[in-house]
Amino acid sequence: MSHTVTVMTRVGCDHCVQAEADVKRICDELGVAWSARDVDADTELREEYGDRVPVILVDGREHGYWTVEEPRLRAALAR
Repeated sequence: MSHTVTVMTRVGCDHCVQAEADVKRICDELGVAWSARDVDADTELREEYGDRVPVILVDGREHGYWTVEEPRLRAALAR
């Protein structure tokens, strides 16, 4: 099965920078597509995720927030 990962992020967020780096490393290794979206560029995204960034979505569903739990993310992408 092919998965996609999205990191909901914001400019100036150090935790977001780290989450993006972790997701990039893991997804690149596994051949999984990933992207980052700035929550402040969209009112709905800011309302939904703004107080918890970074938020990790797998296939459009919330997987986790604040940090990347690598073993858990790898397990989700292996399904």
